Amino acid sequence: MTEPLVQVVEWSRTPALRDIRQRVFVDEQQVPAELEWDAHDADATHFLLTVEGRPLGTARLLADGHIGRVALLAKARGQGLGELLMRAVMAHARSKGLPRLALSAQTHALGFYQRLGFSVCSEEYLDAGIPHRDMCLHWPTP
Repeated sequence: MTEPLVQVVEWSRTPALRDIRQRVFVDEQQVPAELEWDAHDADATHFLLTVEGRPLGTARLLADGHIGRVALLAKARGQGLGELLMRAVMAHARSKGLPRLALSAQTHALGFYQRLGFSVCSEEYLDAGIPHRDMCLHWPTP
């Protein structure tokens, strides 16, 4: 097996981004399509995780440091690929000088993000009918 690869890709030229999000959020988690697709996609930095050339995961980073739309296809879960994807997004954000990162985590994934250094910074709320909490990460001061 070749090493997993995370690349920055263009939204308009990478249909795999939309396909993965459609399958994970709209089909699997029943998020209404009108809530999944928004204007942020045009301006966000998008990341695509592939293994042996097969697209398996995606995430996006907004200019304000908000990470979102983190999704892995079911067959890719539980193999450390989500951590690899997130670490690539975090490294990119840090290289761009972003002082903090934020994300809206489904509550079942809180431990995953905490292991990456994120802290819970909100009460629980519903987003698309799914329990979430906001999480944030501030880089340590050198």
